[in-house]
Amino acid sequence: MDWILLVVAGFGEVLGVIGINKINARKSIGSYAWMAGGFLLSFLFLTLAMRTISMGTAYAVWTGIGTAGSAVAGMILYGESREWRRLLCIVLILGAAMGLKLISE
Repeated sequence: MDWILLVVAGFGEVLGVIGINKINARKSIGSYAWMAGGFLLSFLFLTLAMRTISMGTAYAVWTGIGTAGSAVAGMILYGESREWRRLLCIVLILGAAMGLKLISE
């Protein structure tokens, strides 16, 4: 169950980063609320996940999901580059996160 919470925390991180981009496009209460809500969700679920997942593993997986998810969101929502080398790096990040899950205690 805590691994599911950690994945939700990672997606909350992506929502927070999308909120930052919204603030850069248009400073509004809604943009700030989007960012704050995403990061609040992210930290809440990260905290819950760390009850049973070690700090190092939880943080690495959380940042991996946030990093890869934000890059994919940028491609889908904002037309960022989809070059194969960029996609390969995203796959490597996700592979490392899955590897940490497989070898964790």
